[in-house]
Amino acid sequence: MLRRAAPPSLAFSRRRPPPARARELQASPAASAAPDRGTDAISAAQKHDKLLAHTAATAARRLFDGTLRRDAVSWNAVVAGHARRGSVLDALDATARMHRARLPLTEATFASVLGACARGRRLLAGVQVHGQIVKSGSENLPIVGASLLDFYSSCFDLRATRVLFESLHQRNELLWSPMVVALVRFGLLGEALDLLERTPGPRDVFAWTAVISGFAKGNAKCCCNALELFVRFLADDGVMPNEYTYDSVLRACVRLGALDFGRSVHGCLIRSGFQSEQLITSALVDLYCSSDALEDALLVYNDLEVPSLITSNTLIAGFISMGRTEDAKMVFSQMPEHDSGSYNLMIKAYAMDGRLEDCRRLFEKMPRRNMVSLNSMMSVLLQNGRLEEGLKLFEQIKDERDTITWNSMISGYIQNDLSSEALKLFVVMCRLSIRWSPSTFSALLHACATIGTLEQGKMIHGHLCKTSFDSNDHVGTALADMYFKCGSVSDAHSAFGYITSPNVASWTSVINGLAQNGHWLEALVQFGRMLRHHVHPNEITFLGLLIASARAGLVNKGMKIFRSMEKYGLVPTVEHYTCAVDLLGRTGRTREAEKFIREMPVPADGVIWGALLTACWYSMDLEMGEKVAERLFCMGTTHRSAYVAMSNIYAKLGKWEDVVKVRARLRSLNTKKEPGCSWIEIKDIVHVFLVDDQNHPEREKIFLMLEELVCHISVHSEPDDMVIQSLNY
Repeated sequence: MLRRAAPPSLAFSRRRPPPARARELQASPAASAAPDRGTDAISAAQKHDKLLAHTAATAARRLFDGTLRRDAVSWNAVVAGHARRGSVLDALDATARMHRARLPLTEATFASVLGACARGRRLLAGVQVHGQIVKSGSENLPIVGASLLDFYSSCFDLRATRVLFESLHQRNELLWSPMVVALVRFGLLGEALDLLERTPGPRDVFAWTAVISGFAKGNAKCCCNALELFVRFLADDGVMPNEYTYDSVLRACVRLGALDFGRSVHGCLIRSGFQSEQLITSALVDLYCSSDALEDALLVYNDLEVPSLITSNTLIAGFISMGRTEDAKMVFSQMPEHDSGSYNLMIKAYAMDGRLEDCRRLFEKMPRRNMVSLNSMMSVLLQNGRLEEGLKLFEQIKDERDTITWNSMISGYIQNDLSSEALKLFVVMCRLSIRWSPSTFSALLHACATIGTLEQGKMIHGHLCKTSFDSNDHVGTALADMYFKCGSVSDAHSAFGYITSPNVASWTSVINGLAQNGHWLEALVQFGRMLRHHVHPNEITFLGLLIASARAGLVNKGMKIFRSMEKYGLVPTVEHYTCAVDLLGRTGRTREAEKFIREMPVPADGVIWGALLTACWYSMDLEMGEKVAERLFCMGTTHRSAYVAMSNIYAKLGKWEDVVKVRARLRSLNTKKEPGCSWIEIKDIVHVFLVDDQNHPEREKIFLMLEELVCHISVHSEPDDMVIQSLNY
């Protein structure tokens, strides 16, 4: 059980200054000089190993070159030292020199050089070493076999890994654990678990941790499996979890939001003495912050003498996720050192609060800027409408060809209502062969949906088909949404069908898209399918359902859907109540709609009363319309729709004196109607038209065509069939 911090208010303990760095190891003059002939070879090898461990490779090489009696122990120390430093070529060179000196290559030699090849992904060199192992008859040596298996799996050669295990595992019990790790590395978690369960004798911590870690990185079901495996691991005699095991389990708890299980793991950590490990403290703080257990996160953080950089950054990120920018700033200011991640987090926090100048100040203060920093600042500028400044920064870093940079600029254009520029930038991106990501297509498809460019959207879809992103939830949803907004319902259905696991956003896009395109009954059918797939709706889903019900005239069905929101833990907003009023009003139930408004738990605004007035227009309910209109006028509304609706009601009923009064009242408001706008796409060009617009280069031809259409309509229409519902003021 975790002890609670007292008092529960936010508090940061004063930190001890970090200990001074120890002076780097320097070779003494005696060590630099050549040793006497009687120098013991084993003692020299130990010195080599120590110097290499401290990355003093030059001093170690000098000492080794001065050693006259070089035996296998000395050579192995050199090979191992190069391998630990990741110097693959030096390790191979030392092994070759040792072989040329006619010294036997031992188990330790092969293990070291194979480890170097594994870390450097040098498949060809490792295969040559394997050949030497076979020639020397060392393949059956336990450590050599395990090193070979790790080498092939590190180089992602699954076939060779399987062949090696099958041929050697009966004679080498050390191969079982590396094979489990290898299967996890290849993503074969089921096989890895099966092999772990079949492993004879004691199963080591590395195999357990590999399997648990593999499952912990997966979806929610895999994370649950990781926690179950951890419980089984604790019951396995003779083996204890290490810090990597605990880290994986805690990360799974974060993904699942399993706070209680995480507390139990924390208890195990305290008993095993791992609670102060850097990896562990970061994972614990992440768990408690993501579960809104801030008190416990601070308890972990304040118990550390000198919190690591990663732990401090995790706490800052936790505060930011809770919207507590000032607390994040406090942690940031108390940190003895910062990295780019610290600055990037604070820039993000200030950006979320709209504090552009604070973002600038931190960005200028950063001692070292990386691509993440530059991309973050560029996004901040673009999101705050500073297009020119964001574009200037983009010009400075675009040659790095970083996908995130280009995606940010594309999104910036869209956020600043320049969707056409975003599409042009994508063309440049293709010409320069800059890598795409799912975010690239999500943004571009949104741009096409915004300006209704179906042909451009199909072109983006064509590029998308060259990738594996079309099954991605976000991309598939954006693609379906684009087709719906461009009026291509069949293509939208096809795009939705490619999504592997549609989420609530995907289903909501389909429901709303069908409702907006007049397929009201089908929208309700899709809602049933959504529920059968065990996907819970959200607030936006219900807006689409209410609109569909209203358009289809299904009042009882729509009101039943409205009342079911509580069942899913959703609280209706003003938008939902407005849709419900529209639902009742469209079928002439204006009295019921008025009663519904008066019984609402939230105050009715002008939009809700306006919806009822529109319903009165549909049903020509003059009495209710006058009452609602008077209420709107008393609320001080200056929206033209209320006056237009009443004018149309009076005109329809032949009350021309009242029409004149409403017109006069409208003129006294001195309001200007927003010009109507429409557009059409022809040969990849979007033509936009405003009311009374005289700027189109082909306006003469367009006006001539309109005159012909009007004449055609006049010839085939009766005068009484046309009702003027909007007046020129």
